[in-house]
Amino acid sequence: MQSINRMKIEFDSKSTNEAFARVVVAAFAAQLDPTLEELADLKTAVSEAVTNAIIHGYENKPGTIYMECVLYTGEIMVVIEDKGVGIEDIEKARIPSYTTKPELERSGLGFSIMESFTDSFEIESSMGSGTKITMKKKFTT
Repeated sequence: MQSINRMKIEFDSKSTNEAFARVVVAAFAAQLDPTLEELADLKTAVSEAVTNAIIHGYENKPGTIYMECVLYTGEIMVVIEDKGVGIEDIEKARIPSYTTKPELERSGLGFSIMESFTDSFEIESSMGSGTKITMKKKFTT
């Protein structure tokens, strides 16, 4: 499938940048004229991925989050990547309600939300090297 547009940005792993990432993705995806519901789903998934990078990837310490968006006809692919601590057990991390940060009152639903709000969801991670989340969302046209 040939892309029709692409963008990459990087930003600091600060909680204030979670809203920034949502706005950037929404503005970029608007080129495909998604419904408000489709856009809300995409923004929610991006919020979860960025929040996970901040809280779990960098453990609220300074770091950089990398975001790439690629538009295809009727679809967007969003990649959120960090160079943080990585995920020890991806399958365990995907279990709803599992969290490594219970003291922060985390619900452990981040991956479940990302998966349910997108059409395709993949996690790549290695300890000490970081995590890469790739999500695809189709839009009705």
